[in-house]
Amino acid sequence: MKKLKTALLTALAGLSVSGPVRAEMSAEQADFVSANILTIFYHELAHAVIDLMDVPIFGQEEDAADVMAVLLVDALFEEETAQTLAYDSSFGFINDPEGKEEIAFWDVHGPDEQRYFNHVCLFFGANPEEREDLAIELGLPEERAMSCPEEFELAAESWGPALEEMEGLAGQAGMTLEKGEGEAGAFINGVLEPEIGELNKLFGWPEPLRVAVQPCDEPNAYYDPEERSITMCEEFVPYLAEQFTRF
Repeated sequence: MKKLKTALLTALAGLSVSGPVRAEMSAEQADFVSANILTIFYHELAHAVIDLMDVPIFGQEEDAADVMAVLLVDALFEEETAQTLAYDSSFGFINDPEGKEEIAFWDVHGPDEQRYFNHVCLFFGANPEEREDLAIELGLPEERAMSCPEEFELAAESWGPALEEMEGLAGQAGMTLEKGEGEAGAFINGVLEPEIGELNKLFGWPEPLRVAVQPCDEPNAYYDPEERSITMCEEFVPYLAEQFTRF
């Protein structure tokens, strides 16, 4: 992963989203939505990588996908942008900020607050000197912070071989984007189109991977191993915009 960090540092244009939907939001709200759309996409891309690259997973696949999303934010973005993405996307894990809903311990996803602190810890652990203030602002306890650099190194070593293999496949099968048509779809298109273009320069896969932006009747995103496709649901845009106001 250290090799990738040197090779892949770039400031992507994915957050420069314009259009009617963004015009209805404040700048901070639109950036929050964009950051979470991007990290949700990275999470689903991790599921695709696990499938297409035959990555062995010891534990919950959802946890592994969360980890790869943090690794990509750390590797692909300059420090200031990476910190903004990590900050905004950390709150995307908190779906019930008032704590009124019963925790579904049976779910394949970990509890919201656990995912939140895992996200913050891994990101902090990648660069503790630069990210100490961010970790404090996000409430990372000192007793957890002590182990975060080691947790990040373990994650980077675990994912490193798959990412390096994908780097070696660059220029072969890549991702294609099937754009959404509504205003929310256009917003997601604006986040993902430049991102997919950059990722296709850096990585390749054994076979093509389709990314579809479409209405789903719910805020959701998922990877379909039979179709080799990632679906990003347009309903995420209003959902995330409303979620921003709850914080």
